[in-house]
Amino acid sequence: MKKNYKINYQGDLRCLAVHLKSNSEIVTDAPVDNNGKGEAFSPTDLLATGLVTCILTVAAIRFQKSGKELKPISTEVQKIMAENPRRIQEIIIHFNLGDNNFSEDELNLFKHLVKHCPVGESLSADIIITTNL
Repeated sequence: MKKNYKINYQGDLRCLAVHLKSNSEIVTDAPVDNNGKGEAFSPTDLLATGLVTCILTVAAIRFQKSGKELKPISTEVQKIMAENPRRIQEIIIHFNLGDNNFSEDELNLFKHLVKHCPVGESLSADIIITTNL
């Protein structure tokens, strides 16, 4: 089995994940509302972050293949948790498209990628994805 990551529990509700190819590290911490200190991304924060970075990366690839460079896009993300069972209920993404002057077709493609990037396709249909687009 080819290993991609090494993840170790560090104690005090904190984990350290290492990307083996690059040695990049991510620290996770339990959120304040779940017995943690909230000093780093929580695992559910990483899921929401993974969704948004996947959308942006896949969009950049798709636009690049069509000969258009995607200009910087900024986002703000809110994750809403539900109880019983504890899970992500909704991810709210506010996109600032910056200097991208999308045509109607390009904007529709971008909107499509919000739910149809690989991470979006991997999420439960019970998770609500809300955007300003």
